[in-house]
Amino acid sequence: QVQLVESGGGLVQPGGSLRLSCAASGSIFRINAMGWYRQAPGKQRELVAIITNDGSTNYAESVKGRFTISRDNAKNTVYLQMNSLKPEDTAVYYCNVIMVLNYWGQGTQVTVSS
Repeated sequence: QVQLVESGGGLVQPGGSLRLSCAASGSIFRINAMGWYRQAPGKQRELVAIITNDGSTNYAESVKGRFTISRDNAKNTVYLQMNSLKPEDTAVYYCNVIMVLNYWGQGTQVTVSS
């Protein structure tokens, strides 16, 4: 089994920053990609950012230049540094790890509000 533990969500004012972390443990074999998705109330889950095994990254247009995804392969951990946060970034953020199967974290709430 694989467990994903997320941390770092919370309440922040517009323009502020947060850093999300997601640590994978358990039956970890080859991780092909790690990423973050988010789901706002009444909306579909959407990709925020993804980083592949060779370090290639891809971002949603709405977060380019503000968010940075990174990973620590030795720790099987992926991070999402979120800067210049906007109210529209408010959502539950989910960690995603792709190996042979696709694994999801439990989600962490990010609320951007004054």
